[in-house]
Amino acid sequence: MTTYQSESEMVNVILNRQTWVLVADGEKALFLRNKNDMSNVQLGIIHQLNQTNPATREQGTDKPGRSSSGPGLGRAAVEDTDWHELSKKRFAKEIADTLYSHAHKGEFERLVIVAPPFMLGEMRQEFHKEVSDKIVSEIPKTLTNHSTNDIQTIVEES
Repeated sequence: MTTYQSESEMVNVILNRQTWVLVADGEKALFLRNKNDMSNVQLGIIHQLNQTNPATREQGTDKPGRSSSGPGLGRAAVEDTDWHELSKKRFAKEIADTLYSHAHKGEFERLVIVAPPFMLGEMRQEFHKEVSDKIVSEIPKTLTNHSTNDIQTIVEES
C-alpha cells in the first residue's frame, strides 16, 4: 500500500533542523536553519558571509590595454578583466569551502540552495561531492535582501 504526503507535510520534512537553506548572491551568503519544531517552522540565520564587490569600473584600470602584432600598423585593444565577476567566482569558492567544512562535521543532512543562476553555476563547480550529495533543491532567485519569513515562504512554495 502506498501512502502519499500532503504538500505541507513534504515541506516540513525538508525543512527540519537537519536541513540548511543557503541564500547567496555575489556579495552575501546566509546560512539558515529551522529554529523551531516541525509543526512551527521558522528559519533563522546560523551563519553569514559578506564580501564587498564594487562594480568592475571601480576595481579595474581606467583604460583597456593594447597589444601589437609586431612591426607595422596592427594594434588591438585587449579586453578588460571583469573584476566584479572574478570576485563573485572567488566568493562562490569561499561559500563552497564553508559548506564543505560544515558538511564534513555532519552539521547538516540536506541542503536547499537559493541563488541567482550565475552563482548557482559557479557554486556547483566548486562544491565537494560531500556537499553536492546533500543538495535536495536549487531555487534560481536572488533573495539575499529578503526577510527570513519571505525566504521561508518562497522555499516552501518551490
